[in-house]
Amino acid sequence: MKSFALLAAVLIAPAFAAPAAIPITKLAGPAKENSYIIKLKDGVSKDSHVARLLEYIGAQDSKVVYKYENVFHGYAGVLKGPILDYIRRSADVEYIQSDTIYRIEYEQGDESLASREVQVEEETPQLVGRAANGGGVDIFGLDTGILTTHTAFGGRATWGATYGGYASRDGHGHGTHTAGTAAGSGFGLATAANIIAVKVCSDAGECATSDIVAVSVLANYFHPFIKYFVHLVATMSLGGPTDTAIDSAVSSAISRGIHFTVAAGNENQNAANVSPARVAAANTIGAVDSSNRKASFSNYGAALDVWALGVNVRSAWIGSNSAVNTISGTSMATPQVAGILAVVIGNKGNSSPVRLYTF
Repeated sequence: MKSFALLAAVLIAPAFAAPAAIPITKLAGPAKENSYIIKLKDGVSKDSHVARLLEYIGAQDSKVVYKYENVFHGYAGVLKGPILDYIRRSADVEYIQSDTIYRIEYEQGDESLASREVQVEEETPQLVGRAANGGGVDIFGLDTGILTTHTAFGGRATWGATYGGYASRDGHGHGTHTAGTAAGSGFGLATAANIIAVKVCSDAGECATSDIVAVSVLANYFHPFIKYFVHLVATMSLGGPTDTAIDSAVSSAISRGIHFTVAAGNENQNAANVSPARVAAANTIGAVDSSNRKASFSNYGAALDVWALGVNVRSAWIGSNSAVNTISGTSMATPQVAGILAVVIGNKGNSSPVRLYTF
């Protein structure tokens, strides 16, 4: 009788065993310690799942940092020990990935092409030509921030949001440079467009997946208005290893009416190996030199939509309100296309991202 009971226990136990732990996807490159992005299965209530998780966390040393809305069905957080184990065994979860740290990549250009100050044409009170220069269009720079007081922006630059707990300033220069290339007087085409700083990268040029995904809530916020009067272009001069979370968030934002320009990357490899460059719906930009030859560093391949100047690009910089710098990279090529899109929208009105790219 005892042996029968033991046999029955052996047979029944597997049916009540805890679910197998979901593996954690670790992408190439560094990652934020104890930080993870959680993708929930379709049909799972995110609110209910997160509420249960927060109750379980209690006073333990973990926290939910972002609960993503609409553009990504999941959340991100600092999750340790038993909390992470709890999530890994949840039937609600589709996948878990470590919070990869991306870097903005650029190269110093020919310093002889740069000067210490930039001369900006005086603003005229007339509105003539505003549409031809991107008037009425908002360009969001998802980068290291923007020196909004730089004279190249003529009061058109404002601070939008800061992610990652960083200071709300551009302590690097990359974000100010890309903003100037898109819309700065003396540097860009869309000289009547508004420029909004969205800081997702540190002053060291590091950008976490969790923060990049979070900025896509911009699409959720503006989506009800895009059809009527809000015209948005987002430029993202960053990238790294293929990342399902970033790709999904960018694709969702585009489907909601945001026009995205993204850098192809600077590794001289196929851009199909890079996120978000590989997102089919995004406008992916490669770099050429002044002779229209592929830049030696630029990624390439079928994922690219447009080539633009990315070698020795002169634009606004930090340090003073008239500072400039000359640098190279697909980061520098990308905002040029953002400026072009803003001008097209100003001239022809807003359209879906797919249709606009055919103009």
